[in-house]
Amino acid sequence: MSNRLAVFDCDGTLVDSQHSICAAMARAFEDQKLPAPDRLAILSVVGLSLPHAIARLLPDAEPDFHDHLSECYKLAFQQMRRDNAVSEPLYPGMADLIARLDGDGWLLGVATGKSDRGLNLCLAHHGIAAHFVTLQTADRHPSKPHPSMLRAAMADAGAVPESTVMIGDTVFDIDMGLAAGVRTIGVGWGYHAPDALIAAGAVAVAMDSGELHGHIGAYG
Repeated sequence: MSNRLAVFDCDGTLVDSQHSICAAMARAFEDQKLPAPDRLAILSVVGLSLPHAIARLLPDAEPDFHDHLSECYKLAFQQMRRDNAVSEPLYPGMADLIARLDGDGWLLGVATGKSDRGLNLCLAHHGIAAHFVTLQTADRHPSKPHPSMLRAAMADAGAVPESTVMIGDTVFDIDMGLAAGVRTIGVGWGYHAPDALIAAGAVAVAMDSGELHGHIGAYG
């Protein structure tokens, strides 16, 4: 039998980083003398790799400028970390859920639009890094919904699509899961509406961590 693997998105699924993401994006735009995007517009692209997210926010700009603005965002976020101004709290019950799944014999992974550095700092801050056997980020893969991150996660964990589940809060997560041939479960506390997740193909949407544990267990 293949190993059971549960792969989590990070922003909007494990942690609520919306305030920091919106603040860093606003700083990046303001640094370039541009009006900051609307908060809901920013949240709608969370999960994509930075250049792809910024391309959706500034569709008429050149790709080189998307890349430049991505670097401005990274610098803004790093400065916020130095200023102790980053807020990425775990959603209620997620630390217990991660420990419980680990104890149940699930292998755990993360597939995120964050950088390696950002993800490692986030997981270490919350003391949950040791639970994960595979970490896949935008530094080493195409943007979601390309299935590259999930394929690498399954290879690391010795899992196959039939024994893998992807958990996320955006349609990008659901689309990535479907592209990789794995089951997908949405969470209702993130940045895309539950109805959108179901329409995209999620087999279920959990509204709290207890319900999420039940949905994951049903497919294990």
